[in-house]
Order: sequence, then structure tokens, then C-alpha cells
Amino acid sequence: MCTIHRVEEVVRRFWNGVWGRLARRDVWLVRQTRWRVIARAGDTETGKVLRWEYDTEPEAMAMVDRLLRADTAGQWREQAAGTPPQPTGDDTSSPPTGPTREGGANQ
Repeated sequence: MCTIHRVEEVVRRFWNGVWGRLARRDVWLVRQTRWRVIARAGDTETGKVLRWEYDTEPEAMAMVDRLLRADTAGQWREQAAGTPPQPTGDDTSSPPTGPTREGGANQ
């Protein structure tokens, strides 16, 4: 019997520095077998989570740069790597062509 462990590493994490349910923004750069970018708008309880997957780090960092250039309240700052939001039971990973909302609904 072979056991396969999925290793997930948070490489970089950013926060816009604003507290509050509506204005807070978080972005994680996560490496698994592929590179994953995770973005959350809002707080941990009610925020919307989007995920993108890429084959290379430069492609993933291009999306991180795009997210950080978006017009949001506050000023982005990098944080120590931490655990990104975990998917719910009905969450599906998105293809590299576009984002998905947590819960599996395409945006």
C-alpha cells in the first residue's frame, strides 16, 4: 500500500492592512505540485475566497502582482507565511483559466 502525502507550502503572504469584514484583503502564494494563488475579500467568516493554479512560479507571481495592483483600501504589506483558507467539502480547484469562489461556483 502506498500513501501519498500532499505537501503544501505557503511561499508568500500579503495583507492590505485594513481590519474589517468588507475592506480586508488577503493574498497567499502557495506551492503544491503546482503553484496556487488564493485571494480572500472580507474576513475569515464571511469573506469570498478565489483560487487559481499555475504550472510555474512566474505565472503565479504575475497573478499576485495583478491582485496587489487592484484598487483596494489600505496599503499592501507582506506578512510571514501562514496557513491559507482551507476549502470546504464542496470546494473544487479551479483550472488555470479562471477563478472559482469557495463553494465551487464560478465567477
